[in-house]
Amino acid sequence: MAFTAKDVAELRNRTGAGMMDCKKALTHTDGDMEKAAEYLREQGVNIAAKKASRIASEGVVYTGVSADGKTGAMVEINCESDFVSASATFVELCKQVCDAIISGKAETVEELLAVKSGAGTVLDLVNNATAKIGEKISVRRFVKFETKSGMIDGYIHMGGKIGVLVEVKTDKDINSKSEFKAMCHDIALHIAAFAPKYVKESEVPEEEVAHEKEILTAQALNEGKPAAVVEKMIGGRIKKFFANVCLIDQEFVKDNSKTVNQVVAETAKNLGTQIDIVKFKYFVMGEGLEKKNENFAEEIAKLQK
Repeated sequence: MAFTAKDVAELRNRTGAGMMDCKKALTHTDGDMEKAAEYLREQGVNIAAKKASRIASEGVVYTGVSADGKTGAMVEINCESDFVSASATFVELCKQVCDAIISGKAETVEELLAVKSGAGTVLDLVNNATAKIGEKISVRRFVKFETKSGMIDGYIHMGGKIGVLVEVKTDKDINSKSEFKAMCHDIALHIAAFAPKYVKESEVPEEEVAHEKEILTAQALNEGKPAAVVEKMIGGRIKKFFANVCLIDQEFVKDNSKTVNQVVAETAKNLGTQIDIVKFKYFVMGEGLEKKNENFAEEIAKLQK
């Protein structure tokens, strides 16, 4: 089957692959557009494999929420350079993967890569983006929240460097209420700003509280406080500890005259329902990853060989 330059251009627009790769694919498949696209996906797998030794320490955290607000997802996808992480192709990949998390039932990255997305799988999306962009791309981690009564909200800070997903439960459906939507979004923003570890005091492990009390006791004794009053002092200081690590005890980011708990209680009263923050997840892009050590002189030398 013959093909024209227009066919090559169409295949390039459909797949994002290079012009010569598209021409090669059409030649290999006798001009069959569908088979050529499949051939490029297969080649994408090979290209991705060749890049497996590279360090993908840049990228973004991306969040998405279903139209009814009851299902949300957050994913971290890594690449090799911050330039690529800001590209339209990479951002679109993040959106597609996030949508696949929301619609699918994966619990691990391996399961997620097998989830159907469009005509292929999430792995196909990643491999196609790898072939198009020319950098190693990897899905590092993700989280999915679902609620029957309440709202899931997400917040992205600094262009995807920090991401938050939060679940808020209600006794009745108020997801259409603008005050409730604003409160949920503000809570997510607050989490991004203050990075609490827990929602409330009861979630803090007993051993962590005991360890903090030991430290506070030693501090008070080193300050010269009498042992008889140290125990009374610890009660007040441990409250400050909870205010640092527990979301609902923190001073609200938009009004430090109130705690997060007070903001939630006021919104619940205004809307005539019970509102509870159930859980949240906080991602920092690249946290714990090895950073790529760029040596541009070496890169140029390699290109000249």
